[in-house]
Amino acid sequence: MKRLLYLLLLLPLSVHAQIYERADSMTICRLLKKAPDNSGTLWFARQLLGRPYVGQTLEVAYMKPDAYGSDDEQLVVNTRQLDCTTLVETVTALTLCVRQGKKTWNDYLRALQTLRYRQGALKNYTSRLHYFSDWIGDKVSMQLVKEIQEPCPPFTGVQTLKVNYMSQHPQSYQALKAHPEFVPVIRQQEEVLTGQTFRYIPKTAIRNTALLRQTVHDGDIIAITCNKPGLDIAHLGFAVWKKNELHLLNASQLHKKVVLEPMTLYKYMQKHPSFTGIRIIRIK
Repeated sequence: MKRLLYLLLLLPLSVHAQIYERADSMTICRLLKKAPDNSGTLWFARQLLGRPYVGQTLEVAYMKPDAYGSDDEQLVVNTRQLDCTTLVETVTALTLCVRQGKKTWNDYLRALQTLRYRQGALKNYTSRLHYFSDWIGDKVSMQLVKEIQEPCPPFTGVQTLKVNYMSQHPQSYQALKAHPEFVPVIRQQEEVLTGQTFRYIPKTAIRNTALLRQTVHDGDIIAITCNKPGLDIAHLGFAVWKKNELHLLNASQLHKKVVLEPMTLYKYMQKHPSFTGIRIIRIK
């Protein structure tokens, strides 16, 4: 196994440390170097097709504190293994770098931290944006993305948030087990989110129509809404139009890798009873 690099690096943003392997920095630098100046999210996402799906890659310091010197929150970069959230963050950070003409490793670290943490400030585990609705709101406030919620139709659904899963299941999170003092902070964040409303496209409306093609663009971030108790978003990916049908490019737990889902998004959604529809986020 390649030696894991653990590096303390001072950036304009306050960063405690990063955890990554040499392969990660090489991948990021290679992609930034070869990317066309007008590259969007799909260009980068397609470069990551086939990467293995692995969950909880951001929790390594909490699961193995002795290996990393502590169980403090650290900026984890892992391009070798991705889940749906880290795929979206990785691709979005790369896209922001290219759009801003920034193509160095340090530029990428700044972009990734800016996306992953509240107002870009890495303080501890509670400063990470754990609920994707919180991520959307924070990045909208930073003018990095915008959420599309019109026209109506197709945005006929209304999601009223009621989130409490993390504070109700702290035993499911290594960091919360190790730091029970974080649970009240997480609960307060959940209370701020709860009651907020957002418009979404119901899964029955995800069909091949001129209206949907005009509304959802290639490369938009798709956040799948759900009715699972305590949660807001069940899965993430990128919109891909293929032969006038909408598909999802995602880090798939089912396929165990990053894939362009062969079935249409409409069919994919129908196979998951807890999925209710999609919210659409676009990089500005």
